[in-house]
Amino acid sequence: MKNILVLCTGNSCRSQIAHAYLKYFSFKKANIYSAGIEKHGINPKAIAIMQEDGIDIREHSCNLIDEYLNIDFDFIITVCDHAKEFSLDIFSKKAVRMHKNFKDPSKVKGDNQKIYDAFETTRNQIKDYCRSFVKENL
Repeated sequence: MKNILVLCTGNSCRSQIAHAYLKYFSFKKANIYSAGIEKHGINPKAIAIMQEDGIDIREHSCNLIDEYLNIDFDFIITVCDHAKEFSLDIFSKKAVRMHKNFKDPSKVKGDNQKIYDAFETTRNQIKDYCRSFVKENL
């Protein structure tokens, strides 16, 4: 089994969505973990947008990268530019590092429809990325 870490700034939205889709698409071919450089708690709007696609992330935990220093990862995927800048050389030196920046929907300001659209767009982009990742790498 491959070990995959998804890393973002706060492990609250984009990394949680990617974690869920990687787990779904890999169907027991990999152990999926997600973490943040900081701990922000899971965004309720991320939970809601995933429920619309039939995936429940209410029981996910919000984790810090330090919690996974003893795991030898095969892949480390950063889903925001800030996390990419974080030095990951301290562990999993043989891991394939991949990066795809997704806009943070929690930063969008405006009415409820504009915010919803941002979460839906980001979710769909992450879903497509994760589907392709699994197809190409697992």
